Amino acid sequence: MSVISVQACFGRLVLDDRPQDARSALEAIETTGRETLVELRRMLGVLHDDTHDAGRAPAPKLADLNRLTERTRRPGLRIDLAVTGHVRPLPPGLEAAAYRIVQEALTNVVKHADASNAHVTVAYGPCELTLTVTDDGSIRPAPGRTGRGLPGMRERLALYGGILQAGPAATGGFRVRASIPVDGPQPSAAARERP
Repeated sequence: MSVISVQACFGRLVLDDRPQDARSALEAIETTGRETLVELRRMLGVLHDDTHDAGRAPAPKLADLNRLTERTRRPGLRIDLAVTGHVRPLPPGLEAAAYRIVQEALTNVVKHADASNAHVTVAYGPCELTLTVTDDGSIRPAPGRTGRGLPGMRERLALYGGILQAGPAATGGFRVRASIPVDGPQPSAAARERP
């Protein structure tokens, strides 16, 4: 919903002067809205009745990140995606959580950073999955408001014993880095946080 809100605001601002950019924003809103509705129906279906699996879309996976980065791009913001290491299937819940962490980090770039470039790296290590989202922008804090982005990421990571690092990057901009254990038992302790 954050992507929809940001794209709608952008589309309204450029509607008169840059109609093609407004059209691109509307297409992103349409695609994101459809996917969000499918996911909401799936979640409500699970809450309503576990016996009706037909028609439920699969949870998002890391393989869907190309579509996410395409949908999140806007004029003036380039988003690159790199995948390193031995790509392998992961538990569906972990894949969905990893996807959502990247999604929220990119939403924060669009909403809070005056960035022209963002870079997403998905690194498959032997014992962990590392997600890194960096941007080259300056931080535009929302006065008097604290969002749910970083706390939401920490909550998702807590389910898998992950570690979140978030803060200004050494080269400027902002960096979000999430490390999630992928082999062996998954600890249920709260996600640890590093400065």
